[in-house]
Amino acid sequence: MIRVLLADDHALFRQGLRSLLESEGMRVIGEAANGREAIRYAADTHPDVILMDIQMPELDGVKATQSILEIDPQAKVIMITMYRQDRYVFEAVKAGARGYILKDADAATLLDAIGRVAGGEALLDPEMAQNVLDDFRDKREVLPSEKHADLNERETTILKLLAQGFSNQDIAMRLDISEKTVRNRLSEIFNKLQLNNRTQAALYALREGIANLEQS
Repeated sequence: MIRVLLADDHALFRQGLRSLLESEGMRVIGEAANGREAIRYAADTHPDVILMDIQMPELDGVKATQSILEIDPQAKVIMITMYRQDRYVFEAVKAGARGYILKDADAATLLDAIGRVAGGEALLDPEMAQNVLDDFRDKREVLPSEKHADLNERETTILKLLAQGFSNQDIAMRLDISEKTVRNRLSEIFNKLQLNNRTQAALYALREGIANLEQS
């Protein structure tokens, strides 16, 4: 059962999400009406997935996400936004959010996104990845600068597949190894490159030319 935290300042929207998720066998373990509540709930309950609205009172979704990921770098946050090109989404993804979903998305898309993120994937579509990379470049910001030469051939392959959007299960099948081995290798990759999560690893791989935006 996937445990989900809902963070949105509109009670009716939260109620609709709760009804949908619980009808699909998921468990809503908390509802937050602002960013500060979201941080507190996340620290107390450690949900599998956090659905985080961008615009909320007291503390917005981006700042709340940044605080949550500082406390728990492995937290899995999906940003909820009205607009695909929302600047705040870029900042949240740069901080480590797993991706975003539009408020007008259909139920199937939302459920698929939650399932994928709960399973360890990042919702990093090519357009978003390129925009975030461009933003790093334009602001002269950098991801950790550890050289990827420290990675062996198998680790480089796994990182490439991760950056191209493959789940742990897909990577395991393509490389004929177990999902546990994939998880262990990813932990080693993160440690070597001083990265915190899949989103940062995908961006790093794209920036360093380890992967491109097309699956192969």
